[in-house]
Amino acid sequence: MPAAVPPPVSVADLAVLHWHPHPDVWALIIVMSALYIVALRRWGPRFAPLGAEPATTKQKWFFFSGVFALWVGADWPVHEISEEYLFSVHMLQHTVFSLVAPPLLLLGLPPWLLRVVLRPPKLFAVVRFLTRPLVALLAFNAVIAITHWPFLVNASVTNELLHLSIHTVLVTTALMMWWPVVDPLPELTRLTPPGKMLYLFLQSIVPTVPASFLTFAETPIYDFYTRVPRLIDLSPLADQQIAGLIMKVGGGLLLWLVIATLFFKWYAREERQEVAEVTWDDFEHDLRAWELRR
Repeated sequence: MPAAVPPPVSVADLAVLHWHPHPDVWALIIVMSALYIVALRRWGPRFAPLGAEPATTKQKWFFFSGVFALWVGADWPVHEISEEYLFSVHMLQHTVFSLVAPPLLLLGLPPWLLRVVLRPPKLFAVVRFLTRPLVALLAFNAVIAITHWPFLVNASVTNELLHLSIHTVLVTTALMMWWPVVDPLPELTRLTPPGKMLYLFLQSIVPTVPASFLTFAETPIYDFYTRVPRLIDLSPLADQQIAGLIMKVGGGLLLWLVIATLFFKWYAREERQEVAEVTWDDFEHDLRAWELRR
């Protein structure tokens, strides 16, 4: 017999309505913002290109937007709703952590700042390996698959340390995945614009597998979310199906918007340069970037 669906909680009992910040999240956000500001002010005059601002207004906007996205996803009320009521909000939270905040953070980092941070040769070598397109794509999608394993989901929402660890790994691998697309450091640029579009196209396909399981399952997959109070009059199965749609449609739409942006920018540049087609050299460049040709 299917598990009984808990009734919706009354408005008076909604703990989520009572604001309470998470000190660890606020500390992380403050530290990230402070380090960025201090780096621009202290290192900028020494390492930024002569006559240039340490960071443009657009770069600052991108970085702090990324920080804000992390804060929204990790603090009240999203944290409470995702862990105590709705799996669909849990999925929305992970979408922000993987597809929204990471590219914004990378877009906000000036190349000179990355050169300073990655100055140790061993650290640079590690980052160069982790941001290879094939490595980054496989690592990120492996994390996506593992973090949707029912046992891990049920365990993480009841264990704060495990949940924090999963979020840390998710954001880290998302930064790896977005690096070849954003290209924040010219020394590590690997993919041509067509290569980036192919890369994101593959990325848009892989998550459809777990998303399909969530959307088309006939019973709830995650036991934890069948036992929590219902924040709204929504069954656990419907909540799970909405989560699958967020992953498939919402995540896919974000990726395809980036693909479209890359295409139009590339097309406009090629028109200006009067280049009619991608050359074989461009294709070989992408093959080497994917470690498929030496």
